[in-house]
Amino acid sequence: MRKLSLWLRARPLVGDSGIATFMLLVHLGELDVEGEPTIGMPAWLYAVAGVLLTVPLAVRRIWPVPSAYVTLLGMAIMSVANTGAGSTMALIAPCMMIYTLVACEGRRIAALYTALTGAFYLARLFTGGQREGNLAGLIFVQVLFFVMLAGFCWVLGEFIGARRAYHAEVERRLRNLEFERDQQARIAVAEERNRIAREIHDVLAHSVSVMVTQADGAGYALRSNPDLAERALQAIGSTGREALGELRSLLGVLRDSDEQDPGRIPQPTAADLSDLVNRVRGLGLAVSMELTGDFAGLPTRIGLSVYRIVQESLTNVVKHGGTGTTASVRVDNDGQRIEIEVLDDGMRKEPTGLASGGNGLIGMRERAAVYGGTLAAGPRPEGGWRVHAVLPLDPNAQPGSSAEKGR
Repeated sequence: MRKLSLWLRARPLVGDSGIATFMLLVHLGELDVEGEPTIGMPAWLYAVAGVLLTVPLAVRRIWPVPSAYVTLLGMAIMSVANTGAGSTMALIAPCMMIYTLVACEGRRIAALYTALTGAFYLARLFTGGQREGNLAGLIFVQVLFFVMLAGFCWVLGEFIGARRAYHAEVERRLRNLEFERDQQARIAVAEERNRIAREIHDVLAHSVSVMVTQADGAGYALRSNPDLAERALQAIGSTGREALGELRSLLGVLRDSDEQDPGRIPQPTAADLSDLVNRVRGLGLAVSMELTGDFAGLPTRIGLSVYRIVQESLTNVVKHGGTGTTASVRVDNDGQRIEIEVLDDGMRKEPTGLASGGNGLIGMRERAAVYGGTLAAGPRPEGGWRVHAVLPLDPNAQPGSSAEKGR
């Protein structure tokens, strides 16, 4: 039974057509065997009025307002032209349309339609053939019956309309929740993808730059200074192994979380800045470093961001600084924020042969913005380049703006 109800609800034309056909047959059944109606009006007009009363019921939920007024026209014909007792359908069909208008169109148009229906019903009472007896009492009973029937249809329409509106609102909210869930999932995937892309860029940019620089140096010193060439090749090997380990750690994030990878290594933090600077010094770049504050107790993600910003800054010095460039690194942790400043005096006159797509500065800007920090990068008036970043340690800090100039 429930399946049949759901099937009919999904196909309103089928159920309403059945109701309209049944009511039309009942209406035409009031004709006598000779084809004359039991009420005082021509048979053809009676049939036309019956069609106008019942056929629009088949499309009452598809075109409620037009079908309601066509039904009202049929009632008007029955009210004006009859001289007998009237037809049952002349009242039931308009009351069904009152219910439909209340449920589908709202109270204002339903109230107007109810008033017109009542007016034609009263006209039928006065023009009908029932003149004997207590006319006032008869009219009172008929009006009371109409008011009760119309009131029942009105209340039923209010209930059904409110339930439909409730279900429609629930469905709308469910669709919105599904859309928001999908959007949040897409945002989370995009953020994770950007994070992994930043990490891979930093690892590859630094390691490949070091390896290319060392390979060039080894090529120049291979015959004139074999010991220097050997150290350069050893630096290439150690840098490659370190980059390979970091890449394995990053790519492990993309694996199934149930898998345990014993080869996964921890990500570097701000406590590893000294090792980073020592490795850069091994490339022949003069780098001074000043660390102020405690960096061992920093959150892992912030410590990684500090390390990557310094690493990318020094990588850019190696790639673009030229021969004889010196750099200085200053990192200050005062307990409320971390300030990073990397300076160099490179003139950028000698091409290094290393391409730069500008993603390094974008990655540093994104790392700073994640924690509500700022980052500024650009040339110094006295020559060279300056990178300055501030990362607040307050977890409630709002994302700040970042100034960036192309390099």
